Amino acid sequence: MYVSMTEMLKKAYKGNYAVMAINCFNIETSRAVIKAAELEDAPIIINVVQEHLINHCDSELITPVVKKLASRTDIKVALNFDHGQEVLFLKKAIDDGFSSVMVDASRFGLEGNIAMTKEIVQYAHPKGVSVEGEIGCMGAAESANFTSNDMYTNPQEALRFAKETGVDALAISFGSSHGNYPNGMVPKFDFERLITIKKLTKMPLVLHGGSGSGDKNILNSVKYGINKINVGCDFMNANVAAIKARLKENPDINYYVLMHQVEQDSIELVRHYIKLSGSANQN
Repeated sequence: MYVSMTEMLKKAYKGNYAVMAINCFNIETSRAVIKAAELEDAPIIINVVQEHLINHCDSELITPVVKKLASRTDIKVALNFDHGQEVLFLKKAIDDGFSSVMVDASRFGLEGNIAMTKEIVQYAHPKGVSVEGEIGCMGAAESANFTSNDMYTNPQEALRFAKETGVDALAISFGSSHGNYPNGMVPKFDFERLITIKKLTKMPLVLHGGSGSGDKNILNSVKYGINKINVGCDFMNANVAAIKARLKENPDINYYVLMHQVEQDSIELVRHYIKLSGSANQN
């Protein structure tokens, strides 16, 4: 069932759980994620980041694929343009049939962020498309530019942003970073900040950079108000690990068989996150 994020996140807000949003870029990754959601009877969000949309599978190609997969299941499936940084790309994704978009405009400062996000909300909502905004900034773990305290979301700015833009969900910064953390590192989350922002905004909040955050941080994030969790690196890493394992087992494996087996192998990682998020049996 193809839907926007709006109703699934409203339900998650009321039920105090989170919906998983997994980064995908083709039919195999999308199908694996949807299959995992089916096995857990959970709603699911297919995230496609701007880089993948531009360089690998544009919105005209990926939208009908995800829509067709969604039509073949009773699981609620949303297709979200993740970290859309350009108005042109965001509007094209909406026009091509994405059910949700996420506006990444923090680099423009608060005023610019509000203006750009509000423009997309006004374009998307009449078309039944949900919009996620972002307030605060996140670093990149892979470049050792971790999220610092001065990049965390200001609660009062979050409240103003939510009111003035009319977004359906709000991504906030409270300790996670994008990318792969150094081996053994677990980020420290500012849960008091999360609690404060939740009380002020009273809306679905989003955790970006869920990969490598640790099970305890994920569980507590959901407990204190996160209703959508983005995971990219951990899913991609699971696919790479599966490829390596299958090739080690059989170096002469047929490419078609390899792709099929890797798709099946990656499902368990998604199921693990669905269980952590509390969204299992919430479809």
